[in-house]
Amino acid sequence: MRSMADEVVVRDMSEEDMPFVGTCSHIGESMEIDASSRRRLSWLSWAHDKGARVKVALVGGRQAGFIHIMPVEICPCGPIGLDAMFIPCIYTAKSYEGRGVGTALVKAAVREAVRQQAECIATIAYLHDNWYMPAGFFRKCGFSICDHGGTTALMWIPLTADAIPPKLVETYHEHRTRSGKVVVESFWNRFCQTSDVEAQRVREVVGEFGQDVVLEEHCSEDMATHCGLATCRGIFVNGREVGWGHEAPKDGLRAAISEALRESRLEGRG
Repeated sequence: MRSMADEVVVRDMSEEDMPFVGTCSHIGESMEIDASSRRRLSWLSWAHDKGARVKVALVGGRQAGFIHIMPVEICPCGPIGLDAMFIPCIYTAKSYEGRGVGTALVKAAVREAVRQQAECIATIAYLHDNWYMPAGFFRKCGFSICDHGGTTALMWIPLTADAIPPKLVETYHEHRTRSGKVVVESFWNRFCQTSDVEAQRVREVVGEFGQDVVLEEHCSEDMATHCGLATCRGIFVNGREVGWGHEAPKDGLRAAISEALRESRLEGRG
């Protein structure tokens, strides 16, 4: 028999939940994450006024997970669409996995989309064996694929008879060179903690190289930038993408930039 301690309760994010959501549950782990949390919560406050919501799941009164849902028109890492609500991220704490937290959060997101009279709700999920946003989980929640590219699937639930499915944004990047300089391009947004932390590290490391290295930033919070370049997170050093999956380590960034500088000097001698 299910006890009260096992019951999953979902509520709108309260002030009490902000550290949990802002740090992606990494409360007090580092000054870097705490600083990122403040920037992220500032963006979420702006997005809330535009219709974005954060639903927080509690189990036995303890924070167990959260889900973001927002109009696709303001999402810095979403598809293109109209009258659609989008789920960019869902998180369940490891100690609460297998207890129905994720399913309860998705149901709450669907109810929010209906409340806001959206025509559909959508998310980007992954078809390969991945712990993050797995397509199999969303299928179980009633989503189906409406667009895909490689192992990335855009999944949706229509909420009206005439709903039009959104579309994935086609990734586009054309590197811009500067004579005698190494160009580092940073694609970032404050919504994603990994992206926000990474962008700050890029700024700090590029600053160490002085005038030999130029930083160009592209913030996907601007919808024209997001739709035009279709890259919401990424780092390019002289047109070559570098990445580690997790937040780019400063030593890795320094090595990539130093290598590009060596190549540039060798080309200059040639």
